[in-house]
Amino acid sequence: MQEKQPVAVLGGGSFGTALAKVLAENGREVLFWMRDSEQAQAINLERRNPRYLSQVALPEGILATTDLRAVLLQCQLIFVALPSSALRSVLPPIAASLHGKYLVSTTKGIEQHSFKLMSQIIEEVVADAAIGVLSGPNLAGEIAANALTATVIASEDEALCKAVQSALHGRTLRVYASRDRFGVELGGALKNVYAIIAGMAAALDMGENTKSMLITRALAEMTRLAVHLGANPMTFLGLAGVGDLIVTCTSPKSRNFQVGYALGQGTTLEQAVSELGQVAEGVNTLKALKEKADELGVYMPLVAGLFAVIFQGMTLQQVIAQLMSGEAKSDVDFIPTQGFSDHV
Repeated sequence: MQEKQPVAVLGGGSFGTALAKVLAENGREVLFWMRDSEQAQAINLERRNPRYLSQVALPEGILATTDLRAVLLQCQLIFVALPSSALRSVLPPIAASLHGKYLVSTTKGIEQHSFKLMSQIIEEVVADAAIGVLSGPNLAGEIAANALTATVIASEDEALCKAVQSALHGRTLRVYASRDRFGVELGGALKNVYAIIAGMAAALDMGENTKSMLITRALAEMTRLAVHLGANPMTFLGLAGVGDLIVTCTSPKSRNFQVGYALGQGTTLEQAVSELGQVAEGVNTLKALKEKADELGVYMPLVAGLFAVIFQGMTLQQVIAQLMSGEAKSDVDFIPTQGFSDHV
């Protein structure tokens, strides 16, 4: 792929804005697509996104537009930074224009009932595109502020991985490659649920030991389900697993942490999401995850507990009490402990 060719970013939210800025700072021409014409006009005239990361100045190399077909005609590398709820409405009408393209999903979510990850939905809509996933401990505001950051591009297509590394790798962003697209994407989706729990724990002023316990047991749950679904457990020891989990569960900048913090302060779920003003994928992912865990019989007490808190009126203290009174035999799954329970 020629480096002189423009790069497309679909979706005018926080992460799309951060990606567009990094690409432009690396010398790439960026076609930044969004539905809102007023938002696009403001970006082109004022060099700022009025709705997301509005304090961040955007380079001249970014052209915001609402003409999706024109964008796709000019670009081979396309970053899909759309909310999970928008994929099935935006992509099918332009599927023919996506054939043979490099499509990189950046959205960390799971579709309810089908339990499909975002790249799987893209693959379903556009069967003959090269598909990748970008994931890791990547808070949009920090990327846009040029804080030192590392991310993972996961795909079985080596040319796609190299294209993404060439486009994004720079002074403040390091891009690692992986072939485990499923594991990388699953880690990015699952951690959102546990960030809500972490936010609630912070609001309730629980101790540092408690927070550490919750994050560690969250990693155990994530890995347990991932292995059951066929992912490589080693992926969860990297940036897209434990790295993303740590930043999402400890940073007040995390949208899902913010929702959890508001819930811990007594705010209703509807109020918390409304006040955030952005999509918190963990809320939608929780329902899908609870349904899949029940279906497969995978032991996920934190997921079951958070579901009970949000939808059945249980308190987080009660969830943790249940966790403390449950079976606790082996610390780490996948390490043989003869005679011990696998449930932790």
